[in-house]
Amino acid sequence: MRWPALARNTHKWLGLVIGVQAVFWTFSGLYMTAVHLDIIHGDHLVRHAPSPPLELANLVEPGAVMTAAPSQAVRLETQLGQPVYVVTGGPERALFDARTGDKLSPLGQAAAEARAKALYAGVGPIKAVELLGKAPPEIRGRPAPLWRIEFQGWWRPTLYISAQTGELVAKRHDLWRIFDFVWMFHIMDYQERENVNNTLLRVATWAAVASCASGAWLLIFSFRRRRRARKAAA
Repeated sequence: MRWPALARNTHKWLGLVIGVQAVFWTFSGLYMTAVHLDIIHGDHLVRHAPSPPLELANLVEPGAVMTAAPSQAVRLETQLGQPVYVVTGGPERALFDARTGDKLSPLGQAAAEARAKALYAGVGPIKAVELLGKAPPEIRGRPAPLWRIEFQGWWRPTLYISAQTGELVAKRHDLWRIFDFVWMFHIMDYQERENVNNTLLRVATWAAVASCASGAWLLIFSFRRRRRARKAAA
C-alpha cells in the first residue's frame, strides 16, 4: 500500500473512532468552563459566619473526652452556638458537649436537621431527610453514617451531616451532579470518576495525536502533489 493511501485510511478510521470522544471532550469542557467552580462546589449553599469567641473557663478538660473515646485528635469548635469537642483520628469519631462532657453522638434526626438549618444559606424548607449507613456515589469515600438532608429549591440543594461529629461533610446540588457526570466522560473513567491517568484516556489521547499527525502529513502531501501538478501543466 502506498504511503498516502495508508495515511488517508489511518486518518479516516482514527477520526471516526476518536471523533465521538472529541465531541464529549468539547461539550464537557464547555460546561466546566461555563459554570464557575465556586458554584459547582456549592459555596453559595452554606453560611460562612465567623465563630464566636469561646469561654474556656467552664469547659471540661480534653483529656476526659479522649478517655471516653480513644483518639489521636480532639478539636474544640462551636456547633449551634454551643462549644463541643470533635474527636477524630482514632477507632471512633465522636462529638461531646464541651461544658458537661456528655457524648452527643450519634446524632438523631432532630439534631442533624438543626445543624443543617443553621448552615443552609437558602430559604427553602427541608424536603427530605435520610440516614445513610454508606456514603452514596456523589460523596464517595466519606466516612459514614451520614444524614442526607435535602432542601426544597432549584437544583435540589443537599447537605450531608456526619452523624458522628455533627460536621458538614459535603454539599451537593444538581449543577454539581451534572459536572460529575460530564467529568466522567471528560477523563473517561466510567467507574470511580477520579483517575485522570487511566489506560483508556491515554489510548484515546494517543489516537487523537496520531489522527492529527496523519492529517498533517496528508495536508503537506496534498500541497506537494498540487505543486507537482502545476509544474507538469506548465
